[in-house]
Amino acid sequence: MKFFNNNRLTIIGLVFGAVGGYLYYHYVGCASGTCPITSKPLNSTLYGAVMGGLLFNIFQKES
Repeated sequence: MKFFNNNRLTIIGLVFGAVGGYLYYHYVGCASGTCPITSKPLNSTLYGAVMGGLLFNIFQKES
């Protein structure tokens, strides 16, 4: 439980990033299928989760 409390912002960033990555795949995507990140929903979701986690982690205070 302490882990989740200490890393709450990073976890929220992971969730928001994953949702954003999937939405980007769904609505924008890659028409030709040759784009390495947006050609598959898993790649786009994982990339979004990593970027969201890193972004939200910037604002997390040291504990």
